[in-house]
Amino acid sequence: MRKLLKVPLISISALAGIVVIGLSATSITNAVANSSEAAELQSYSQLVEVDGKQMNVVISGDASETIVLLPGLGTAAPGLDFEPLIAELRDDFRVVVVEPFGYGLSDQADSPRTSENIAGEVHEALQDLEIDQYVLAGHSIAGIYALDYVNRFRDEVTAFVGIDTSVPTQPGSDESTPTDGLAALKDLGILRLLNSLAPDPNDGLPFDESTKRQLTILSNRNAMSPTLLDEIDRTPDNFAAARTQSFPVDLPLLLFVVANDPELADWQQLHEEQAAGVDRGEVVPLDGGHYLHHTQSVRIAADIERFLRG
Repeated sequence: MRKLLKVPLISISALAGIVVIGLSATSITNAVANSSEAAELQSYSQLVEVDGKQMNVVISGDASETIVLLPGLGTAAPGLDFEPLIAELRDDFRVVVVEPFGYGLSDQADSPRTSENIAGEVHEALQDLEIDQYVLAGHSIAGIYALDYVNRFRDEVTAFVGIDTSVPTQPGSDESTPTDGLAALKDLGILRLLNSLAPDPNDGLPFDESTKRQLTILSNRNAMSPTLLDEIDRTPDNFAAARTQSFPVDLPLLLFVVANDPELADWQQLHEEQAAGVDRGEVVPLDGGHYLHHTQSVRIAADIERFLRG
């Protein structure tokens, strides 16, 4: 019996050794890659001080009317991610992309990632830039943060434009996402390894090679950061808070949504209910995936111009 037991014990010991060696290798590779990528990182915007930290803001165009763009949850570099839409808007608008703490080139946050804090920090950045009249626009989770924002700063916001934005009553919004161990997977280099084996998420998108490289670097840097993990953990509570809010009835509301969403059959209906709650609301269904501003930027920009001028 003792001889039989030696085989699995040796195997387990050997397996443990292999795992330790493998994790050591991925950790070292990850650390070296992080250092190398940090040297490649390029500034593409300007920094403003918010709550004693640096927040990154991209400004393009010099028209009299301003559109402020806010990103979806976990967007690695909003200022770069929105480039296709910025290119279509900047001739007619001054386009301002705010990268919240934990996103793009902005610092990590100390404060909890509640809708109230995120909205307040974005507002402070705009105040620093002396921007006090603007159309607020956003992608995905920005639709939740925007509800807090427009109700607190209604006198500054002239309209809201949603790009496949989240709505407070969407199915699954009360479910938490497990985040335990994700930071360790990043530090150990496992996430980098998995990303290297997956298809390139930027393949086929309207970005030049330099931009794609910067998106990759910032994705590696910002993925599973403490700020992002805290935001993910607080998402169910942020949705719950949003269920007590609605867009002001006098705020023009333009909502672009994915047509015939394969995961949510009533996705368009949920947005039509939001639009019906204001004096002037419109829903525009578009073909494509969740990141409509990558593939439908020409149509989105044209409809924004039409809606605001109407």
